[in-house]
Amino acid sequence: MRPPYVHCVATTPISLEHPEGKGLAAGTLGLWGSTVIGLASTAPVYSLVATLGFVVLAVGAQAPVVFVLAFIPMLFIAFAYRELNNEIPDCGTTFTWGTKAFGPWVGWLGGWGVAVAGMVVLANLAQIAGIYFWALLDGILHNPDEALLADNVPLVTVTGVIFIALMTWVSWRGVEIGERIQNILLGIQYLALAIFVVAALWHFFAGTAPDPTPFDWSWLNPFGFTEWGSFIEAILLALFIYWGWDTCLALNEETKDPKRIPGRAALLTTVILLVTYVGVTIAAMMYAGLGESGTGLGNEANADDFFLGIKDGLLGPLGWVLVVAVMISAISSTQTTILPTARGTLAMAAYKALPKRFATVHPKYKTPSFSTLVMGIVAIVYYVGMTLISDNILQDSILSLGLAIAFYYGITGYACVWYFRRELFNSTRNFFYRFLFPLLGALMLTYAFIQSAIDMYDVDYGYTVLLGIGGTFVLGIGALAFGVLLMFLWFFFPRAKPFFRGESLNRETPVLVPDEPAAYVRSVDGGI
Repeated sequence: MRPPYVHCVATTPISLEHPEGKGLAAGTLGLWGSTVIGLASTAPVYSLVATLGFVVLAVGAQAPVVFVLAFIPMLFIAFAYRELNNEIPDCGTTFTWGTKAFGPWVGWLGGWGVAVAGMVVLANLAQIAGIYFWALLDGILHNPDEALLADNVPLVTVTGVIFIALMTWVSWRGVEIGERIQNILLGIQYLALAIFVVAALWHFFAGTAPDPTPFDWSWLNPFGFTEWGSFIEAILLALFIYWGWDTCLALNEETKDPKRIPGRAALLTTVILLVTYVGVTIAAMMYAGLGESGTGLGNEANADDFFLGIKDGLLGPLGWVLVVAVMISAISSTQTTILPTARGTLAMAAYKALPKRFATVHPKYKTPSFSTLVMGIVAIVYYVGMTLISDNILQDSILSLGLAIAFYYGITGYACVWYFRRELFNSTRNFFYRFLFPLLGALMLTYAFIQSAIDMYDVDYGYTVLLGIGGTFVLGIGALAFGVLLMFLWFFFPRAKPFFRGESLNRETPVLVPDEPAAYVRSVDGGI
């Protein structure tokens, strides 16, 4: 059964000859709004909670510099996004740019990579939001360990489904309302992180920290690693907690300056994330130390959620603030994850790479209505289906997420180099921003993809074994391979012919964007 909001307002297909391009709400977002959405997409609080402990287990005191080094390929790919967006400000991002650079086959698979990453992570975010929602109530009600609501799988699953449905509605309702909500949610996240850092440093300087560890500049020494395998493991863990900043590029057609604001927002987002991750990591190490027992970051029992391990000692009766922050982080990212995938499928349909229905835009809210609803429904079906089959399979599919991310980020980096190949050496700027940085970023992510795939192939990686090899490998590579199958199936539909013949989208064809974005700022009543 469709959610009740599907029938609230009728939707109509856009006309691709209309000057509004794909019909999205042009002129809605400024630099701050784009940056907020980019930050929210990364779920900074949850990303830290789920990753920091494992990074410390891998490299110990070198954890801060790991986040610095993992930032480098993200920054390089952000330059590729910025340069391509300046030239081609299209909400299809990797799909559109990959098609213009390498042709329809690579472009289609790039768009599929974006969709797969979004679908899988939505299931994870919904589960985390549900668990932390009931964990908060467990704390308020003082439920005993044997009767925790957060351990009730059906209850958590239903709650996660409700969160997906609510955030799908917010995304369907309009990017403007989504921006306002994200301002509040992101503000709560960063307030909680600020409280964490201040409290950790206060305890350190007051001498009341459980394992006060003075800051050491060696924590930021990139040559301090002793084991290559552990270093690579930590980099791969840290690399993908930056993922999500590209959401602000998928909203480029809805900004007040599509050619400049999204690229600047992407770079600003990555820099803010760098400062956030390194700052929180250093504060946590100074407070809890690297010990293997108690609240130490080296304690394997705390690895999957160090906030829960230290919240009571750090904040006492206010420890619930950190629980709320993680829950808010997951809910916030649920909404912003829907945005790029829905706009990606909208763009694919507009250029005849998907059925026409996916190009439907809401006549009042100017959102990709059908694509948004499909994304929400698919995420719910995937989450519930995986939970019913096996929670271990669900967890392995989440662990495989890095493959899809590295895949489409890598395509974007290579697309930048190839698309601008005739002008790479025309200026120093072009050499660095359109050639060297994007190429290095793409090569780094290609290595990350290959190394991750090798690691995931091992039967000891993850929670399941499928077909005699690591279940994480089967699910990650299988998801990308399924995209190849869908692409070939779509190839035989009559509507697909112009796309695969390179007629509806190629290097020379103009993209479907508003002619004058500034002229389409939305009025008070929601119209154009």
